[in-house]
Amino acid sequence: MGEQHAVKFPQEVLEEYAALGIDLPSLFSAGHLGERMDIRILEASAERVVATMPVEGNTQPYGLLHGGASAVLAETLGSVGAMMHGGITKIAVGVDLNCTHHRGVRSGVVTGVATPVHRGRSTATYEVVISDEQERRVCTARLTCLLRDADPAGGQAAAGA
Repeated sequence: MGEQHAVKFPQEVLEEYAALGIDLPSLFSAGHLGERMDIRILEASAERVVATMPVEGNTQPYGLLHGGASAVLAETLGSVGAMMHGGITKIAVGVDLNCTHHRGVRSGVVTGVATPVHRGRSTATYEVVISDEQERRVCTARLTCLLRDADPAGGQAAAGA
């Protein structure tokens, strides 16, 4: 857990951030919660975000993958997609998440794939499909993010926004 791995970014996105002096691969992560849950983002673009997460360590008392863990994976992937869509001038803030859990998983690794449903100027919605190692659907989620203007000085939402 916590070890570095390469995330596949579109070259034009890498160049856009590099022009601002930002090394996107070193900056990019699933956040502290994502690290604790061992979420590993493999591919990230506005069109598709892919990540894996182990079941072990992310279970509920019955030994099944916790529904909240699936929700964290889904929100992480949808937020990354929305961030990539918004680009360097926007930050993505999740405003609606829903998850339907289809089957239980007791072991192995699940894979989440986020694809856009809607990409607009102020919102972005992603569908996230989480599957087990046999490619059976475990969870279907939908995340909508608000795209807020970034503060050029700190990368956070503009004051008063």
